[in-house]
Amino acid sequence: MTQSRFSDLIQALPVTSSGGDLGTVVTDVCYDSRLARPGSLFVAMRGGYTDGHRFLADARARGAVAALVESWEPDLANYPAYAAVPNTRAALPLVAATFFGRPAEALGIIGITGTDGKTTTSYLVDAMLRSAGYRTGLIGTIAVRVGDEIVDHDTRQTTPESLDVQRLLAQMREARVDWAVLEATSHGLALHRLDECAFDVGVVTNITHEHLEFHGTIEEYRRAKARLLERVAGRGPRPYPGGVVLNRDDEGARAIAEAAGTAPVLWFSAKGAPADLQADDVQLAADGTSFRLTTPRGSVPVRLNLIGAYNVDNALAAAGVGHLLGLSPEAIARGLESLAGVPGRMRRVDLGQPYTVIVDYAHTPDSLEKSLRLLRSLVPGRVIAVFGSAGERDRAKRPLQGAVSARLADFSVFTSEDPRFEDPDAIIAEIAAGARDAGAVEGRDYVCIEDRRAAIRAALDWARPGDGVLLAGKGHERCIIYGAERRPWDEAREAELALRERGYGCTAAGNDE
Repeated sequence: MTQSRFSDLIQALPVTSSGGDLGTVVTDVCYDSRLARPGSLFVAMRGGYTDGHRFLADARARGAVAALVESWEPDLANYPAYAAVPNTRAALPLVAATFFGRPAEALGIIGITGTDGKTTTSYLVDAMLRSAGYRTGLIGTIAVRVGDEIVDHDTRQTTPESLDVQRLLAQMREARVDWAVLEATSHGLALHRLDECAFDVGVVTNITHEHLEFHGTIEEYRRAKARLLERVAGRGPRPYPGGVVLNRDDEGARAIAEAAGTAPVLWFSAKGAPADLQADDVQLAADGTSFRLTTPRGSVPVRLNLIGAYNVDNALAAAGVGHLLGLSPEAIARGLESLAGVPGRMRRVDLGQPYTVIVDYAHTPDSLEKSLRLLRSLVPGRVIAVFGSAGERDRAKRPLQGAVSARLADFSVFTSEDPRFEDPDAIIAEIAAGARDAGAVEGRDYVCIEDRRAAIRAALDWARPGDGVLLAGKGHERCIIYGAERRPWDEAREAELALRERGYGCTAAGNDE
């Protein structure tokens, strides 16, 4: 059983006050009072919805023996020991890393950031490394995997809290993982979730319009992403190869390149720009994508099981990681080709209907545009889009999404996607306003249907033979969030049910996962 003295856990922190027996033995660390147990250290953090300091008494009642706080009121709870610091969220990663014996020191760590493509690139890197004989771990949007053990999750935190990251890295160390692949979100980088992770390789897929509700400006958003490159540049002595992989075709990636400092930088381009890794002779098909990969060590043909030109970008990003780790072009190609698919990304739902139905996670203006353009290239008929925009997230992107759909879809259904505590109809109205500004007319070019289940069925009713229906925004997610309620949801399953209601389903549902 892991245990530490409270004094050892807080030794390197900027403690402003403390009390009680600092030699108290801690056998667990938590930031959710409901998970406290005898021997726990409870870290009280302030969040968007609540303040952990309100639950000090609850954690103590469940057995917590020490508390790390920002402010201390002795009457709240009778703890054997406590310490106060200016920022508990910033302190937690150091506490967690110390408690778990600094697991990052025993692993090579790859961080992948970007507005779009993080998950697919992570899956490609993971598949490539496993194909090359490495034992890997994965922490990301869809799943967490420690060695061969896969753990699905739906916390909606692509990058978990620092305590959970350090716990998972410790499990990977015990499972003798060689390389950990982490999706590094801007929130995760800005909110200290990835502190105490010694990143050896950093990848930037792109930086477009997203999360301005949190960062405020695109410059601050880019600044958060740049922290990953700074981590690579400042990693210090490590027994692992390292460097940075950047998208030469993306303005956002180019804008933060200097943050890499003296770290080796590999550029990739799918558009013919001067770069270390390039893709030529790209061939798109409904069942995959082919191209010729050129690296500093030579060139090879690659045949991805993923559809869409944007997956060439993701493959180039992954190939850059392989090159930094010393893989040959042939080994890189084999690894990229070994990935069968990514859950919730351009997943085809086929029950024998005469039109195409695709479920995709696209939830930014840029990713929505890419998915709509891809579907347009795959079907001879009309393109029908169904999507919404998340509540309590970047409001500025909503009219942009509406405008994209007005330009690229023949018909759109604006619906709900995790409204949280916002008015779902008001969110939809902001999307519709962008569509109208782009020339769309309600009733002719789009409709607003708040209930997502009804929206999907309406879109299928409008579909004709040869058409394509894109269900965007939910992808792999397993719930829709209304207020604090998580309502169970499975987009692909919902599409299948709707198709069966319309008489299809004599053949088995197909998917590309």
